[in-house]
Amino acid sequence: MSEADTIFSKIIRKEIPADIILETETVLAFRDINPQAPVHILVIPKEPITGIAAVAATHQVLLGDLLLAANKVAEQEGIAGSGYRLVINSGADGGQEVPHLHIHVLGGRRMSWPPG
Repeated sequence: MSEADTIFSKIIRKEIPADIILETETVLAFRDINPQAPVHILVIPKEPITGIAAVAATHQVLLGDLLLAANKVAEQEGIAGSGYRLVINSGADGGQEVPHLHIHVLGGRRMSWPPG
């Protein structure tokens, strides 16, 4: 699957529907279709980066945009005060299923440790 035809790229291009809760010039956030917590939002860059291992120094501002968007999503969803977890999976062994960088924002319940 090329970067141009991942499910996330299709969501960015509005070719398939998603429950979008935040959109900026560089970032899109939407509800996960298979939630693992009461609040489970995916925050993705609009730029097609295959994963965290593919980021470069030129992505510093974009990475900041992703984290700021994740924080804003937590505030919007009412979980900022009680706490939440941010997860970035990398590669097959790390649990990454879509080859497009994304942050999972998980909350609405107490998180356990270790996570998996």
